[in-house]
Amino acid sequence: MADLQKTPLFDLHVELGAKMVPFAGFEMPVQYPLGVMKEHLHTRSKAGLFDVSHMGQVILRGENIVADLEKLIPMNVGALAVGRQRYGFFTNEQGGILDDLMFANRDDHIFMVVNAARKDHDIAHLKKGLGEASVEVLEDRALLALQGLGAEDALAKFDNNCRDMRFMDVRDLKLCGAECWVSRSGYTGEDGYEISVPNGKAEELARALLSDDNVEAIGLGARDSLRLEAGLCLYGHDIDETTSPVEAGLVWAIQKSRRETGDFIGDVAIMKALKEGPVRKRVGLRPTGRAPMREGVVLFKSETSIDPIGSITSGGFGPSFGGPVAMGYVLNHFANEGAQVFGEQRGKRLPIDVVNLPFIPANFKR
Repeated sequence: MADLQKTPLFDLHVELGAKMVPFAGFEMPVQYPLGVMKEHLHTRSKAGLFDVSHMGQVILRGENIVADLEKLIPMNVGALAVGRQRYGFFTNEQGGILDDLMFANRDDHIFMVVNAARKDHDIAHLKKGLGEASVEVLEDRALLALQGLGAEDALAKFDNNCRDMRFMDVRDLKLCGAECWVSRSGYTGEDGYEISVPNGKAEELARALLSDDNVEAIGLGARDSLRLEAGLCLYGHDIDETTSPVEAGLVWAIQKSRRETGDFIGDVAIMKALKEGPVRKRVGLRPTGRAPMREGVVLFKSETSIDPIGSITSGGFGPSFGGPVAMGYVLNHFANEGAQVFGEQRGKRLPIDVVNLPFIPANFKR
């Protein structure tokens, strides 16, 4: 792993006994001695601290930044109030998803967070599409995610103003003497915060948060099972350049005004899919046995049918759900809750129930 990058918390991960693995060009903790199962359950019941510093943090500035950015993403940037954040995605001419992201209105600029594996691609895409706008990639800030029922109480010990924030609010908070940019959001389905902190203060802040008995360090393994139970997509697995937001069930992220007016990359393809309906849909999948079914499992309509009707894109054991869970795509005809399909695993066709997402209801603070 000599060529991999390290986050500002690398030494702390090693000190805490993390198992480090390559991920998106970084050495990242996949789990700690507590283990993935207990890390997952601890986050749901108390609070977990995640290092997500590998993700790209970007500041966008320019006189026409709103109009220019709306050509790259099918979201209503202009209507986003100061101090608020939205989920979004870049699209291509075919209506596929180039990457999903978060963006916030911080008054004199747009703050954006993009996926680590797509960071270089996204920066190039922004620079090409935004013309004269300034695209500043932040290399001097780490990113932490504090998630779970106990996240508010844990963070309030440092700045009680966090209690007033609602889901998708963005605010500057003083934490351990550092100016932090905090959003009330996360990718676990739980209430919590994402904290952009200067590199030089990241370890101090992480240690301070972990000093709370209710906060544990959580790795990539539990992060994945948490977002899967919450029915949240992982780029490169559940969504990619060949996936339409319509078939992915992400139309909710495209505000009504943008669906009607278009004027963004891929608008023709996406508006056509909205009108005619998708050929396939992303659905929740619950294997009826105890064994998890993972990404790549091919789906069929019966035990004997020849033609595939879809495949699993994410799958594993859901610790909070108490059994195997998965997501994937099936032909529209099989996408209704209660339908049964069959997954081929080790030469056998095993039954899977189609269910609505999420497996575990969200606990966001509205």
